[in-house]
Amino acid sequence: MNKIARRAISGVLLLDKAAGFTSNAALQKAKWLYRAEKAGHTGTLDPFATGLLPLCLGEATKFSQFLLDADKVYRAEILLGVRTASGDLDGEVIAERPVNIGAAMLSQVLERFRGEIEQVPPMHSALKHAGRPLYEYARQGIEVERPARRVTVYGLELESFDGRLASVRVHSSKGFYVRALADDLGEALGCGAHLTGLDRLKVGPYHLDDAISLETLAELTEDERDARLLPPDNLTLDLPRLDLDLEAAWQISHGQAIWRGGLRVGDLLRLYAPDGRFLGVAEVDQDGKAAPRRLLSSG
Repeated sequence: MNKIARRAISGVLLLDKAAGFTSNAALQKAKWLYRAEKAGHTGTLDPFATGLLPLCLGEATKFSQFLLDADKVYRAEILLGVRTASGDLDGEVIAERPVNIGAAMLSQVLERFRGEIEQVPPMHSALKHAGRPLYEYARQGIEVERPARRVTVYGLELESFDGRLASVRVHSSKGFYVRALADDLGEALGCGAHLTGLDRLKVGPYHLDDAISLETLAELTEDERDARLLPPDNLTLDLPRLDLDLEAAWQISHGQAIWRGGLRVGDLLRLYAPDGRFLGVAEVDQDGKAAPRRLLSSG
């Protein structure tokens, strides 16, 4: 069998992930379709979850961390009356209780979860303990003590409720677990609950409306697929822009820090050559100079 010729292609793909795919499986399929030499994602979605999954190809992988800290918006389907070990529909049912709750009471209890809150991460998560992800302990029936973490819920709105199934829109900071919200909400209501569906609508500045499915992506020509990619600097557009002259661009490209007035220690900057090419990201060092942190390959 002939090997696929890989390409040094770079960019950001806004993927609409279907249910049933792991994030890594979706990534590998997209990488194969693009024949990309390198690919990575900017944070995972559970297999049962759907929606926006930004993927980075080639040089864009160097800047993927700028989306890891981004806030996110979800639409969550939460079933009341049934609690599961994992907090979602894939977990073993551990309790069933009657539900006698109206929309007004549900909305009132949701208020407790807005703003800055303390949330205990679920056992079924990729957080590490002693070098191993928590979900590995969970699969062995081992409960690990997890300290609560401070997270922010910018928005939490009840969109619909039929007496058992609630649809909730959540706008949260990084580190927030919607499955933990479902479980905590169920306990606050006294009836138990778990997450039955999750659709990610937004990651940072990116919207699901602008995403494409793997199925549709596969039907495109290679040129059409390439046209779907956003340039690597799209991940850094919230950073201040610094345009360099030829000498400064050469210095940065060769690992040298450059001085510019008015820079603050610790600030991140996106750098451009005189011809408008994106060079990468610099960080202002203790001397007040812009030192290269992540640069595009010059080759």
